[in-house]
Amino acid sequence: MRVAVWISGGGTTLLNLLNKMKQGLLDIDVVLVTSSSKEAAGLTFAEEANIETLVVQRKDHATAEEYCTAMFSRCRELNVDYVVMAGFLKHVMIPDDFVNRVVNIHPSLIPAFCGKSMYGANVHRAVVAYGVKKTGCTVHFVDNEFDHGPIILQRHVNISASDDASQVAEKVFEAECEAYPTVLQWLANGRISVVDRSVSIR
Repeated sequence: MRVAVWISGGGTTLLNLLNKMKQGLLDIDVVLVTSSSKEAAGLTFAEEANIETLVVQRKDHATAEEYCTAMFSRCRELNVDYVVMAGFLKHVMIPDDFVNRVVNIHPSLIPAFCGKSMYGANVHRAVVAYGVKKTGCTVHFVDNEFDHGPIILQRHVNISASDDASQVAEKVFEAECEAYPTVLQWLANGRISVVDRSVSIR
């Protein structure tokens, strides 16, 4: 399965996927890493793994349509099967030929603590402030709304009243490191089907 990974920052999710591949636990081929910022530290991981990199900045494109074209054109040229968002923080319209072919992992149990501006540490601070007893991560297909597409897999973690946002983040990231490769392997094995919002795992 040919994959493009989209990043915006440190690339920890990308690094986890590359490590799973090295360990023989994930049977995918990352053929492209696209970043929303030329300063993204995650680009280094791609370069060290001899993966093609591309920087596409939203500010360089006048319209949402132009930005969409810039993000997906190289994916089409490389015959990418799936786009994997890995800490990618920009909103991109999903073209018809990539519907249910873009996946994302969100650091909460959607529909809780999600939507515009709810990413990274913002999510974990909100979780702590609300006082919930469980949080987790959600792997989902991406549509044209924030954190809205069909849910593929969720993993939950227990949190205590003494946990701060950084401790919650550590617990959730540990769950993410298992959940995302699991879903990608299911996709590689052709085990996932989607009808409307219903995702089936064979």
